[in-house]
Amino acid sequence: MSSSGRVMVIVEGRTEQIFIREILAPYLGAKGVFLRATVLSKSGQKGGDVRFVRARKDIAEHLKQDKDVCVSLLVDYYGIGKDWPGLKDVRSGASPTEVAATVCSATQSAIDTEFAEQYRSDVRFVPNIAVHEFEALLFSDPVALASEIKVKPHAVEAIVQACGEPEAIDNSRETAPSKRIEQLYARFKKTTNGIEVARKIGIDRMRSRCPVFDSWLLRLESLTVDRW
Repeated sequence: MSSSGRVMVIVEGRTEQIFIREILAPYLGAKGVFLRATVLSKSGQKGGDVRFVRARKDIAEHLKQDKDVCVSLLVDYYGIGKDWPGLKDVRSGASPTEVAATVCSATQSAIDTEFAEQYRSDVRFVPNIAVHEFEALLFSDPVALASEIKVKPHAVEAIVQACGEPEAIDNSRETAPSKRIEQLYARFKKTTNGIEVARKIGIDRMRSRCPVFDSWLLRLESLTVDRW
């Protein structure tokens, strides 16, 4: 049986879809893990409202369609709806790693309760909650980001230093990574500028600076068809 794994990633929006198609899929493809990305059906309004009831429907559909495909997620913690499993269990002041662990564990449990027996979601589903939006990854390399948005590197480095790590920028909608970048460069477009910066930074650099992102990729890299 093939040792490769195919994964359908349900994402929040077009930027994440482009990021996976153009940058992450080639990277993991070289490791025998083949990604496709699809935008969450009936996606939420701008600013969030990515409700679990929508994600659950899509997850079930993709688990059902092809028994040799794994299903994963790439959604933003600050954008998920109030109905999301584990949301109320996140303790105040939790680190990005703790936030992701709490919500992902609850998400896995919720999906497995319904789909483990019939669709093997316990081995075929990989929840992933990015504590912040795609733009957090761009702070992995302040020099590359600063070059793209035409500011001095220290302006970007200061943000990372103040927050401690890229995935900790920041704990409110007003100071989230995208808002920070827009304050420095009002014309920033994540589908163009953002993807270009990500391309320059590379996945390995992002992994070294973003433990939640790295943890997700480690799980994806462990997926092979012959596990089930």
